[in-house]
Amino acid sequence: MHVSRPARCSVLLLTGSLLLTACGSDSGSSAESGGSGAGAVTFDNCGQKVTVAAPPKRAVSLNQGTTEILLSLGLADRMVGTATWTDPVMKGLEKANAEVPRLADNQPSFEKVLATEPDFVASSFTSTLDKGGVAPREKFEELGVPTYLSPADCEGKDNSGDGDGSRTKPLDMETVYREVRELARVFGVEERGEQLVDRLKSRVTKATSGIRAGNTTVLYWFANQESPYMAGCCGAPGIISDVLGAQNVFDDSTQEWPQINWETVADRDPDVLVIGDLTRKSQTAESAAKKIAFLESNPVTKNMKAVKEKRYVRLSGQAMNPTIRTVEGVEKVAAALRAYGLAG
Repeated sequence: MHVSRPARCSVLLLTGSLLLTACGSDSGSSAESGGSGAGAVTFDNCGQKVTVAAPPKRAVSLNQGTTEILLSLGLADRMVGTATWTDPVMKGLEKANAEVPRLADNQPSFEKVLATEPDFVASSFTSTLDKGGVAPREKFEELGVPTYLSPADCEGKDNSGDGDGSRTKPLDMETVYREVRELARVFGVEERGEQLVDRLKSRVTKATSGIRAGNTTVLYWFANQESPYMAGCCGAPGIISDVLGAQNVFDDSTQEWPQINWETVADRDPDVLVIGDLTRKSQTAESAAKKIAFLESNPVTKNMKAVKEKRYVRLSGQAMNPTIRTVEGVEKVAAALRAYGLAG
């Protein structure tokens, strides 16, 4: 989205005022509160040292994952914008979400974000805060706006190539829980962060109780019909498989979402198909209904055992990303394995 030159100038003037208010604090040691500004927090984040001078009052979240963490922490009144949605907001957060302006269903322009006069910007994905995304982190921080990137998308992950990157080590839920704690600390609501983590852990424990699915194979299809994105070994679907003891049929790929042809999918012939049920409209076959219709009509896939037995699990896109909703993925896949008699 383009902005006229006069509007752009006014945006930069507004953001200049943020620069003045953000420059008065000294950096403390990593992950410690300190500095001369009251409530200042300094920590290492995806290779950058970030200092937040005071708890944010005008935060912008550029991806649904970080948005749902902030809303879950009760911070809607300190948010001035959200963007990049794949699904309806998490249940229970509808009212809070309605209070925050949506800047774009997909990726907003840098100028539109600056027009909200943000004092903090959070993102779930490296690509959002990089060239080709909203803007590189440096552009925000040059204007005095600190940025935060989900550690789940950078730690143990190589984002330098094409696609969605590859994992150098498996992701675990502790990294997601740390994101919750770090954001809670930035906003000065540490107790809420611990309470949220405790609730998430309790849900995982309950969902996985008694599950022994070691002989069950699972495939995760996120999006795209022509060149489908299937989950590799080590992202959020890897967490789901690992805690349930199931086997991802593409755990031989370290890519986050490798694109795999249908002949290879049919050859792996998984017991269960976990299918992304997305509401966005940027790829083909976004909804679960369209994915299932394709699977049941395509000559290559219609004879797969999971298709013939209709062993489908519909998940939101967020449940298949490394977010707090990965817990929702654990719960739904566990329930399906029990329903299909595959829980051990």
